[in-house]
Amino acid sequence: MCREDPDLPVCVEQTVLVWAPLGFLWLCAPWHIAVLCRKATPTKHLSKLYLCKQIVVGLLFLTAIAGLAVTLGEDYGPTRDTTATEKNPWVFYANPILFAVSWILLVLCQEGVRRREGAVDSTTLFLFWLILVVCDVFPFQTLLREALRMGEIPDLPRFCLFYISFGLELIALILSAFADVPREAEDLVKKNPEVGAAFLSRITFNWFNSMVLNGFKRPLVQKDLWELSEAESTLQISQRFQQTMQTELKAARTRLQTKMRKRGEEKNRLGKGVSQDVLMMEEKKKKKKEEKEDYPKSWLIPTIATTFKRVLWESAIFKLITDLLSFASPQILKLMISFTMDKSIYTWTGYMYAVLLILVAIFQSLFLQQYFQRCFVLGMKVKTAIMAAVYKKALVVSNDARKESTVGETVNLMSADAHRFNDVVNFIHLLWSCPLQIALAIAFLWIELGPAVLAGLAVMVLMVPINGLLANMSKNVQIENMRYKDKRMKIVNEMLNGIKILKLYAWEPSFQNQVMGIREQELVVMRKFAYLSSVSTFVFSCAPALVSLATFAVFVAVDSENVLDAGKAFTSISLFNILRFPLAFLPMLIAAMVQVGQHTRTHAHTHTYVHTHAHTSYIFIQPGKLVAVVGVVGSGKSSLISAMLGEMHSSKGFINVQGSVAFVPQQAWIQNATLRDNILFGYPLEDSRFQATLEACALGPDLELLPGGDQTEIGEKGINLSGGQKQRVSLARAAYSQADVYLLDDPLSAVDSHVGKHLFEEVVGPKGILKDKTRILVTHGVSFLPYVDEIIVLKEGCVSEVGSYQSLKDSKGAFSEFLDTYAKDEDSTSDGEEVGLVPDLQDPQADTPPEDIVSMTLRRESSIRRSQRNGSVRLRKNSSLKKPKPPADDETKKGQRLIEKETMETGQVKFSVYLQYLRAMGWGYSTMFFLVYFIQNVAFIGQNLWLSDWTNDAEDYYNKTYPNWKRDTRIGVFGALGVVQGVFVFMGTLLLANGSINASRILHSRLLNNILRVPMMFFDTTPSGRVVNRFAKDIFTVDEAIPQSFRSWIMCFLGVLGTLFVICLATPIFTAIIIPLAVVYYFVQRFYVASSRQLRRLDSVSRSPIYSHFGETVSGLSVIRAYGHQDRFLKHNEKIIDENLKSVYLWIISNRWLAIRLEFLGNLVVFFSALLAVIARDSLDSGLVGLSISYALNVTQTLNWLVRMTSELETNIVAVERVSEYTEIENEADWVSEIRPPEKWPEAGRLRFENFKVRYRPELDLVLHGITCDIDSTEKIGIVGRTGAGKSSLTNCLFRIIEAAEGRILIDGTDIATLGLHDLRTRLTIIPQDPVLFSGTLRMNLDPFETFSDEEIWRVLELSHLKEYVGGLQEGLTHEVSEGGENLSIGQRQLLCLARALLRKSRILILDEATAAVDLETDSLIQKTIRREFSHCTVLTIAHRLHSILDSSRVMVLDAGKIVEFDSPSTLFNKQGHFYSMARDAGITTVDSTALDSTALDSTAL
Repeated sequence: MCREDPDLPVCVEQTVLVWAPLGFLWLCAPWHIAVLCRKATPTKHLSKLYLCKQIVVGLLFLTAIAGLAVTLGEDYGPTRDTTATEKNPWVFYANPILFAVSWILLVLCQEGVRRREGAVDSTTLFLFWLILVVCDVFPFQTLLREALRMGEIPDLPRFCLFYISFGLELIALILSAFADVPREAEDLVKKNPEVGAAFLSRITFNWFNSMVLNGFKRPLVQKDLWELSEAESTLQISQRFQQTMQTELKAARTRLQTKMRKRGEEKNRLGKGVSQDVLMMEEKKKKKKEEKEDYPKSWLIPTIATTFKRVLWESAIFKLITDLLSFASPQILKLMISFTMDKSIYTWTGYMYAVLLILVAIFQSLFLQQYFQRCFVLGMKVKTAIMAAVYKKALVVSNDARKESTVGETVNLMSADAHRFNDVVNFIHLLWSCPLQIALAIAFLWIELGPAVLAGLAVMVLMVPINGLLANMSKNVQIENMRYKDKRMKIVNEMLNGIKILKLYAWEPSFQNQVMGIREQELVVMRKFAYLSSVSTFVFSCAPALVSLATFAVFVAVDSENVLDAGKAFTSISLFNILRFPLAFLPMLIAAMVQVGQHTRTHAHTHTYVHTHAHTSYIFIQPGKLVAVVGVVGSGKSSLISAMLGEMHSSKGFINVQGSVAFVPQQAWIQNATLRDNILFGYPLEDSRFQATLEACALGPDLELLPGGDQTEIGEKGINLSGGQKQRVSLARAAYSQADVYLLDDPLSAVDSHVGKHLFEEVVGPKGILKDKTRILVTHGVSFLPYVDEIIVLKEGCVSEVGSYQSLKDSKGAFSEFLDTYAKDEDSTSDGEEVGLVPDLQDPQADTPPEDIVSMTLRRESSIRRSQRNGSVRLRKNSSLKKPKPPADDETKKGQRLIEKETMETGQVKFSVYLQYLRAMGWGYSTMFFLVYFIQNVAFIGQNLWLSDWTNDAEDYYNKTYPNWKRDTRIGVFGALGVVQGVFVFMGTLLLANGSINASRILHSRLLNNILRVPMMFFDTTPSGRVVNRFAKDIFTVDEAIPQSFRSWIMCFLGVLGTLFVICLATPIFTAIIIPLAVVYYFVQRFYVASSRQLRRLDSVSRSPIYSHFGETVSGLSVIRAYGHQDRFLKHNEKIIDENLKSVYLWIISNRWLAIRLEFLGNLVVFFSALLAVIARDSLDSGLVGLSISYALNVTQTLNWLVRMTSELETNIVAVERVSEYTEIENEADWVSEIRPPEKWPEAGRLRFENFKVRYRPELDLVLHGITCDIDSTEKIGIVGRTGAGKSSLTNCLFRIIEAAEGRILIDGTDIATLGLHDLRTRLTIIPQDPVLFSGTLRMNLDPFETFSDEEIWRVLELSHLKEYVGGLQEGLTHEVSEGGENLSIGQRQLLCLARALLRKSRILILDEATAAVDLETDSLIQKTIRREFSHCTVLTIAHRLHSILDSSRVMVLDAGKIVEFDSPSTLFNKQGHFYSMARDAGITTVDSTALDSTALDSTAL
């Protein structure tokens, strides 16, 4: 340090600097040369790069020889200087010889690298060249400076040789930075560039660039992602994990057995002399207790540790290095400050410190990123291993153990718990690294400030319990919040499910108020939570200020000798910054560890058996026979099949099944795959066999109906197939598999009787395609029994009789009982006329309760698509399907999709969305919030400037006593500024809390308001799940995530600005450097965000198949096992997990790619702030230098966070966009318009249709074609017509659920289109087809607006025959109805709907007849009441059963949207037209004109 030039002594340059790199090379050489010693490695092709490397080394060898020659020539050559007594020093001999040998060695090493399998470059050789070049920099400048000083070159030959070899070394270094990819590996590298990345590219993640560029140009899709390397694939990971697990489990079991043995010995001592029964009882009690302890413990964590020990060690070493390096920066900072204070130090030391700073920072960045990458990849692997293990376990788990947990719980194991492991593994090293960091920081601080450190530390330790307390309080508030959320979501859900009823009854306002009420309570709780978190933010943001205040105050106060100088102050501040992280993190980590501890137990369960008894005696089944198994419900038929499959636990005896098995379960199990894959089930496709199977299983007609034929994708659980179709697919799967033994568990019960007959004849029976196989058929169908070879009769789990049909029938045993039970059923369900073979795929009927919206929709789509494809449909007998004309293309596109695809936003979020959120917060709050945070930042900078000014006192009062008043002012102002910061942060958080709650309220109420006002059509085309999602997930994001990320973003942003400002203040020239840095930063950030966002989306998209496949597997276990396809499913599981890992892995890399680039930028900021401080050292005071560099050291983290926060904010703000998308949907007509009808309207109840036409959506065809008719006051009209004739559309028009296309409807002379919707809907009454109830009280279900008195309500309950029932309930009218009215019978629900109608007392009643719901008794009750109570009203009845409208005054027959007949029933019957044929189908022979006498009709109500 005391020389004015930074040269090392020549002897060091000639020895140490030469031998260090060569020593490194000699150490690493054996590893490379070992490859050459192996036998016959296939020689790879010689690349240009390889040849260049070898040539450069050859030239270096020549320079070494030349160096030796020069020395020899000087000492012994003819031109030697004879006068000189001493020869050249020995180093001039040793070095060239060392070099020459090393170069030969290097040639061998490079050949070794070329021959190594899968190697593209060598890390050690690259490091060797790097060290060599760095070491040669010193002699380089020594020689140069020497020559410049003397004005001539003293030793020309060596001078030239040195510079030549230096140039060659530089070339070699550059060459070794490139990867040498052999030709045979080129394809692999295209699929996965990481394999072909050189060392430099690997540590800076440069190989990832192409992906980022791709993602920037266009949104990434799954096929853009690269293949996984072998080591990351699920197969590899799970194999290693399984091997380790076996050994660990064995060890754990041995431990358990020894424990049990000890316990057993104790028991034996007790057991003597106690009666066996008592012992049994005891055992049972104990068993319960021991179940918890009787499986091997603590094997999972060791398994993970052993399987991945290499990664664990690597990451631990990286973490250790990073931690140690993080303490180097504050020390260099201290030296730097002393350099600016002490003007006697030479300038070059300053430059050296600046270079040291950036080197430390760069190494720290590199090691840190490697550590993170190792950790995250480890987390990913652990998660994968656990998921694969859980899946594998699920395939072998015994049937009984399976019953212990639901599918949901098991899927949860796979998703949530495996994910927890992932999280903890990521941070596992912090368990030792946090304490280490704390210890080191305290040690360094002690060196700086002595015992005063303890004061600061005490403040920090005090913060921990305070934070703990706040966290606990917050948790309780969160729980309360979740309660309200669930309550609100329940109502929203019901509202959306019953939206049609709400519209028909005009009840929307009532429900809107209910939801808003709960929402207000929820917001109150949210505000509470926000206040709590603002207190904890306050504590957290005050912490650094308080800690430094306490420490410095104590330090200065303890001893008047103690003067705070810049070195001490800023070094300590840097150290305190290091301390913040581990102190905040330790408690969180411990909590997370505890949680995972609980979950390791869940994975540990192995087989447990519960005995299910089916005592079957000896059964022998001959090959090729058809055996029926019969018995009453619960006699053990399915258990027998399960036993044959080996799914039951056999208590004694054995089962022997020869040959392969095919199994058709009672409930068909369908995979989410194409129809063809479901039938092939992993077997190769043989077309003729496939077609024959389809034909036999009556699937031909269905294939015509499905949009893609046998390539149609079947939804989860076979959602777009009817029950009968599922069963037939399941049977086809078995038939196709060509097994030897067929176990058929009642496959014919789910299909219609004639289809059943067909299946029996074509597939199962004596003439079917399986006639030569062994078939065991469980059946209830008596009709098939005469055709089977043998019948086994089960009774209470035992075989009671075996024999042929005839012999059993005659024996009058259990079988004839069975026949009596089932034959009766069969007669009553005699099948009517046989219709074509498409009974279970009729067109969705608008009038039957929909089985499932999705399946209907899919069918509706399919029928539309089908009609476009061939313009014709196979018509069933008297079907009402018209042949549609193939419409023009553009029409097709619009009309055929019922469910619109949900839009997924791609690309950048528009700025207007941010503005929209700020507007919802209120501009006052937004600006105030920003201002307050800005002031807080100013206070922060002010505090630090004050500190730097304070440290200058050390120079002013050098060797003088430091006055007390000065000391007190310094501490006082410093403290005050710290408190100001805290207060402002607190204010800012409160403002943000209030603002964001405003925004939440506004956005939610807008959404709710609009959703209730959108036309019914929207709900028909949008799955309710999508709307619910807006209310659940998106509103949750708006409530909780956005304010958080918004605040973090502002703080990071201001933090970065503050840092740059301080550096510019210290060294104004720094502004010139900011601009290029900012540009680079912007580009890196935009590139990253684009790719990262898509990778995130791809991750979640590819994650759901894993869980759904898992759920599917668990529910279809017995089938998979029966066919013996476990391996195929394991393979498939591995494949889909791999697909998901592709995006997860790349996402991990993308974060590291970004981090390393940002940290380099941050490091540059540090370097320049130090460099400029050195350049301007004379004009700067030490305080400012300390300040600007300690700020710069912090900037890397802040920059990193800023990008993270930006992308998080972008992800979250999308929720606002999605919510507002639903607030802008077009509404239906106004609820109340200017024209109000008179109070008593409609008085007469006259209806008039004038040329009324209507269509469901603008692009579809008309549903009603010009209806014209008059209906008089108090007339009773029946409306009939086949499915799809337009009956329901007619009622929808009366309520204006659909608006007229042309024509109008007049009620009492008023055109209904002019009225407000609520005015219209409150004056009409409908008793809908399916009785919809909402959760709430009975009273609310009848009268949500509370407009009626209790007496009136009891009266209508009496009329609707519910008075007794309600009177008998404890709560009476306040009895809670559960969701969807589950706790009432269907009949009671229908009666409640009648009560609703009676309450409204309007003059027009529409009855949409309930078909399936009601038993005959209830039906006649309803009919009676309606006749009596509504005698003065106009009643329109939409009939599904003709009996109920025979007493109408007139009957309207609709067909294809037109009125074809309209007259009294008897007239129509005699006319022998449409009505007559319908009546005949329904079995009505005469329409008795006297039947109009109501009493006579009661008896014939049905």
